[in-house]
Amino acid sequence: MHRWLQIVRWAVIGGWMVLALAAEAREPAVPEAVFRLANREVVVLRTTIQGATPEIRVRRIEERLRQMSEADLAQPLSRAPLVLDGRKGVVFNLGDRMMFIVYESDLDEELRQGLDEAAAAVEARFGEALAIRIEQGRGPVLLRGILLSVLATGLALLTLWIIQRMMRLVLIRLRARAHGAQQQVGRGVRWAEHIGLLFSRLARLVLAFLWVSVAYLWFIYVLGAFPLTQPYAEKLSGFLVELLGVLGHGALSAVPGLLTAVVVLFLTKAVNDVVANVFRNVDLGKSVIPGIHADTAKATRRLVGILIWGFGLAVAYPYLPLADSEAFKGLSVMFGFMLTLGSAGIVTQVMSGLVLIYSRALRVGDFVSIGEVMGVVREMGVLSTKVINMRNEEITIPNAVLVGNPIKNYSSAGGERGALISTTVSIGYDTPWRKVHAMLIAAAGETPGLRLEPAPFVMQKGLQDFYVEYELYAYMDRPMERVQVLSALHGNIQDQFNAQGVQIMSPHFVLQPKKPVVVDRDNWCAEPAPPN
Repeated sequence: MHRWLQIVRWAVIGGWMVLALAAEAREPAVPEAVFRLANREVVVLRTTIQGATPEIRVRRIEERLRQMSEADLAQPLSRAPLVLDGRKGVVFNLGDRMMFIVYESDLDEELRQGLDEAAAAVEARFGEALAIRIEQGRGPVLLRGILLSVLATGLALLTLWIIQRMMRLVLIRLRARAHGAQQQVGRGVRWAEHIGLLFSRLARLVLAFLWVSVAYLWFIYVLGAFPLTQPYAEKLSGFLVELLGVLGHGALSAVPGLLTAVVVLFLTKAVNDVVANVFRNVDLGKSVIPGIHADTAKATRRLVGILIWGFGLAVAYPYLPLADSEAFKGLSVMFGFMLTLGSAGIVTQVMSGLVLIYSRALRVGDFVSIGEVMGVVREMGVLSTKVINMRNEEITIPNAVLVGNPIKNYSSAGGERGALISTTVSIGYDTPWRKVHAMLIAAAGETPGLRLEPAPFVMQKGLQDFYVEYELYAYMDRPMERVQVLSALHGNIQDQFNAQGVQIMSPHFVLQPKKPVVVDRDNWCAEPAPPN
């Protein structure tokens, strides 16, 4: 029986403990409240006394102070131990008036302070705040603070004017130097102008930084000139000192990694310069590398340079000061995502450009025909190729389009012989073919723009039903003048045939002539008659 009573009693006690813990868990935590005087923290209250929360207790203290005059605030401050409802505390009195009570439960458990030690600290802070509040209300103190603020304002304005004046003189000097350097360069790359613009932007940035710095220091000094706002000045100056310390520590800690990255990049540049010099010699014909043609040496140099710099940057990346920051990682991910989405078409054009370069299908200056476009290659870029046609129009063709279409290059096969052009005429069978050949070659010799060496020549393309097709071939040095040269050649051909009495036409017969339309044997080798 006694055993069963013990079990019941322990069950009841356990149930009460569970209920108490549940009720305590349901009760929200009371927020702490800070009592401040003259913008200075005096004490932090954390416990509720007789239904008064910390916030209500702080309000009561502020109300008592509001009702007191300057003479009352100047009375001596005292403290005495107190026990209320079984709680130990310390009461603080100003003269014969009770101001507030600090209980043992108000103390911060993490500081591990005793009640007497905490009370002494509160008494010191409270006395200092009272003295500052009394002092701030006096005329000499306010007048002194105002005079110091006016003096600091004038000094700050003078400093800003001097900074602005010096910066203007520096910018004038920079513009004059850039203009003088540009006059010496002439029509070259305007590096001096660009560098001057860069320094101008940097100077304006430095000016803005100096202005903000002067304004910040002025604000700190003005706040510190008045006892009531001194805590704000201390916070601002402390923030500035802390910021400078963090920046200095970060700069010093980043020096080893930065030096390592600089050494890696320096070695990368040295290796790239050596490789570039090797391929440059191949491009100029001074060296020979098996498998590398002179036409592809420049593109190969760029590809190898990209690989070298990519490897160097990959090695130097972990040593950069911001490599481990979340912002830098996020920026890298965003840049990679954008590059992945937008690089499909670009990669296609780049790979097509590499195919054109390594296939050596065309070069700058070649006279080519690509689909309906015929002209001279002016520029071969990474993404597209520019061609100047006969009407002096610049046509931009994407490299992928070039790879997908046949390219007729009239210059690559000729080499030093020049570009080859041709024109076709059809003459009846009653004209000796040797005579036609001679007249066409004579017309080509009289045409300006066509080369005499190699000599023009004539080919018979076909023996048709009613006429023979003759095609005249000749070489020219300036493919861009193809239209003008062909026009002059056609005029000379007409003059030659008119002078020899040969009709440029293809005869069609309604009735078969009684005699065969052939050339007599005596006239097979007839020469063209001399021009009148």
